[in-house]
Amino acid sequence: MIKGGLNLNEQYLIYGLIGIVLLFVIIKLLKWPLKIILNGILGVVILYLVNLVGANFNFSLSINAVTALIAGFLGIPGVVVLIIIQLFL
Repeated sequence: MIKGGLNLNEQYLIYGLIGIVLLFVIIKLLKWPLKIILNGILGVVILYLVNLVGANFNFSLSINAVTALIAGFLGIPGVVVLIIIQLFL
């Protein structure tokens, strides 16, 4: 070991801590887009289920860009709003 330098175990510890910090930063940056994608998938699935069940009651919501965006960004409350709008308009 060189005087004033770090030994190999200390270097591994520092590299490990830097790796953990970078991992947390990457997870934090990817969390928001991943949440939007999951909300979008959930919204489209719920729209499909509403149309599947609503077919028995002569009710349907068209699945287009606007309804998909509303369902994607707002999730279940967005689909409920779409159902209410469809029922009363």
